[in-house]
Amino acid sequence: MLASFIIVFREVLEAGLIVGIVLAATVGISRRAPYLWGGVFAGVAGACLVAACIGALSSAFAGNGQDLFNAAILCFAVIMLGWHSVWMARHGREMARQMQDMGASVTSGETTLLAMAAVIAVAILREGSEVVLFLYGIATAAHLTAFAIIAGSALGVAAGAAVSWGLYRGLLAIPLRRLFGVTGWLIALLAAGMAGQAAALLANDDIIPAFGYQLWDTSWLLSTGSLLGRAMQALVGYSDRPMGVQLAAYTATLATLVCLSKWAGRPRILSKQES
Repeated sequence: MLASFIIVFREVLEAGLIVGIVLAATVGISRRAPYLWGGVFAGVAGACLVAACIGALSSAFAGNGQDLFNAAILCFAVIMLGWHSVWMARHGREMARQMQDMGASVTSGETTLLAMAAVIAVAILREGSEVVLFLYGIATAAHLTAFAIIAGSALGVAAGAAVSWGLYRGLLAIPLRRLFGVTGWLIALLAAGMAGQAAALLANDDIIPAFGYQLWDTSWLLSTGSLLGRAMQALVGYSDRPMGVQLAAYTATLATLVCLSKWAGRPRILSKQES
C-alpha cells in the first residue's frame, strides 16, 4: 500500500504542478472549463491506451519506442507551452486591466485554451501511463492485493491533488499585475525543462549526440530520485547529472521563449485604421 501511495503521489504531483501553473496562467480567459476537462479526459484516455499498448510500444524502433514516444510528447508540450507563453505576453496586460477595472474576461483566448488543453492532456498522459506501468511492476514483484494497490493509489491521488491545488491557490494570491509575469516565467521554465528531458531521452538512445553524458553531479545535494528532486525537475527542469545536449536544449528553449515573449509584449503601434 505504501509503495503504491508513493508512486501515485509522485506522478500526480508532477502532473499537478504543470496543470496548476497552466490554469493560473489562463485564469482570466472565459469558457476554459470545457477545455480543462477535455484535456483531463483526453490525457486519461491516452494513458490507458499507452498502458494497453506498452508492450508493442516498448519493442518498437529496436527497443527505443517508449523513449521516442516520451520525447515526442515532450516536444509537443514544449510547442504548446511556447505558444501559450507568447500569447500571454501579448494579452496579459489587457486581461489584468479588464479583470481589475470591471471584472470582465478576455473572450478571444480560444487558441491558447487549446494549447492549455493539450498541455494538460500530455501531462496526464505521460504521468498516467507511468503510474500504470509502475503499479503493474510492484504488483508483480511484491504480490500486492488489489485492495492495497487501490487504497494506496486513491490516497496518492488525493494527496497529490491537494498539494497541486495549494500551488494553484498560491499563484492566484499573487497580485494580478504580477500574476501573468510570474506564470509566464514558470511556463518558460516548464517548457525548457521538457525540451531538456526530450533531448536527454534521444541522446540516451544515440539518436542525437550527447555532448557529454555528465556535466556535473549534484545528486549528493538533491537527487532527482527524491520527491523534492522530481518536483524541481517538473517545475524548472532540474537534473542532478545533466548531459551537454540537455543543457543546450534547455538554454536554447528558455532563451527563445524569453525573446519571443519580450517581442510579443512590446506595445503595438496602431495604424490609422485601428486608431
